[in-house]
Amino acid sequence: MERFDAVDLIIAKRDGRELHRAEIDWLVDAFTRGFVADSQMSAFAMAVLLKGMTRAEIRDLTFAMIDSGERMTFTGLGKRTTDKHSTGGVGDKITLPLAPLVASFGVAVPQLSGRGLGHTGGTLDKLESIPGWRADVAPDAMIAQLQEVGAVICAAGAGLAPADKKLYALRDTTGTVEAIPLIASSIMSKKIAEGTAALVLDVKFGEGAFMKNFARATELARTMVDLGKDAGVATSALLTDMSVPLGLTIGNALEVRESVEVLAGGGPADVIELTLALAREMLSLAGLPDADPAAALADGRAMDTWRRMIVAQGGDPDAALPVAKETHVVRAEVSGVLTEQHALAFGIAGWRLGAGRARQEDSVVFGAGVELHAKPGDTVAAGDPLFTLHADDGSRFERALEAVDGAYTIAPEGTHFAPRKLIADRIS
Repeated sequence: MERFDAVDLIIAKRDGRELHRAEIDWLVDAFTRGFVADSQMSAFAMAVLLKGMTRAEIRDLTFAMIDSGERMTFTGLGKRTTDKHSTGGVGDKITLPLAPLVASFGVAVPQLSGRGLGHTGGTLDKLESIPGWRADVAPDAMIAQLQEVGAVICAAGAGLAPADKKLYALRDTTGTVEAIPLIASSIMSKKIAEGTAALVLDVKFGEGAFMKNFARATELARTMVDLGKDAGVATSALLTDMSVPLGLTIGNALEVRESVEVLAGGGPADVIELTLALAREMLSLAGLPDADPAAALADGRAMDTWRRMIVAQGGDPDAALPVAKETHVVRAEVSGVLTEQHALAFGIAGWRLGAGRARQEDSVVFGAGVELHAKPGDTVAAGDPLFTLHADDGSRFERALEAVDGAYTIAPEGTHFAPRKLIADRIS
């Protein structure tokens, strides 16, 4: 590999020059092996934040990060593979009903997921609230489960895109998390390395999302779809509103319970809508454009696949889920129409109750979180429950209540309420 000087490349990007593939390949490889210092890569990340990258540079950066580690392959499965990635939000439990739903059509769904940090919940944390369920699945066991069950939700191995893991740790502490080229290459390097043939992206926008601004969320979605296509992965994206919590639950065991309700043919309308929309996208990209995921929810096929998926990873689908030791109900002080329910505030409340973690090494309280009893547009009477806080330690309620102070509004009865469109756009 041709050698370059890290300082020269930092200066080049600082001054807005487009880097060549050989330069990017060297920089990522040298950083991964420790020859480029963290301080230098931090400076490079800041230059990218300020100056941006061309599509070719983002593609080369993504492929260099893929090449820093292992690649998975599912070519021997005999099934087409399709995956979903969400940029994260409040109450976003969609992976739980979605993976078994799509797998019930004979498509393999290898869903490598992560843990939560801050106000956004992690899929693995949710599933670990099921007694016995384990997140770590060996590669051969993963293949066997995909063949027998069709779906696996598990932790990603350390060998996938190690350059991304190292760079992400720097971005988090240097004010460069928001750089779209770095976000896109981070997400897509792992997803492409996973080896799936098709990928659907749920890119969220609004105050409870990582991307607050719709235009920037659209730019991120377009960038990631282009990266997928450049790598030969059939890719599409839905842009979805995260200004209001998704569903009626925020917190690990609470969200598992709600996911099971969806698989049983019930559940909140917004969770059902997004689950079905993403399922249609995944099935279409997998070559089944006429598949009817709503029918698979209604006739129990998706639930059957869920139960087999949980059992395959050591879980008991019939076991009681953890329940918090303490609850606190907040009731409506006046009658009227609930018009606002800010996602970020309720996500922070769930985190303060113990449902999330401040550091990766922290543990979560599985039963903790927030249960909503009304959503924007609902009419409530004075004294009706609006939401219930769940925690093992009642002393946590005060700070959770501080988080949601002013985060919901009840307008006079008869006030016109225009609901937001959950799915704002599709990019393919």
